[in-house]
Amino acid sequence: MKTTGIHHVAYRCKNAKQTMEFYRDLLNMEFMLAIAENEVPSTKEPDPYMHIFMDAGRNNVLAFFEIPNSPEMGRDNNTPEWVQHIAFQVESVDELLEAKQKLEDAGVDVLGPTDHTIFKSIYFFDPNGHRIELAANTGKPGMLAELKRVSVDMLDEWDRTKKAPQHAAWLHDGSDFTKS
Repeated sequence: MKTTGIHHVAYRCKNAKQTMEFYRDLLNMEFMLAIAENEVPSTKEPDPYMHIFMDAGRNNVLAFFEIPNSPEMGRDNNTPEWVQHIAFQVESVDELLEAKQKLEDAGVDVLGPTDHTIFKSIYFFDPNGHRIELAANTGKPGMLAELKRVSVDMLDEWDRTKKAPQHAAWLHDGSDFTKS
């Protein structure tokens, strides 16, 4: 068996309508469909929910569940806010900057752009507290191939030391990636 892609990724939301409007109006995602049940199909538990699906582009689907009979949403306080996030690709840095302006005009706090050498990105939170990243690729030819080339060695060193390996220091220090 080999997977052929991600069918959808699902997260919890506080309010399905508000969530749909945020992703539709601020990130230009199409509202695809909604499914509501009073019983969970897989477990048969009586637990009403609203399940919405948003088109994130290129057959990528982002879904949300509003589950009003469950305790209030929280987050894993042992994991820093910046770790768990959803990253969406945009076509260009200009489009990234336009999105930032649109979000800020709507009252959303936006961090960035942050330069990651192979892409630039902005960060913000949706109405549910999920961290969102928008990213525009900026890498030069050969950069991703070089990262792939050193990836196994980097992971092995990390596994032994739990310190950042320097195999791709060029990502952060500005050195020439072809000299690594």
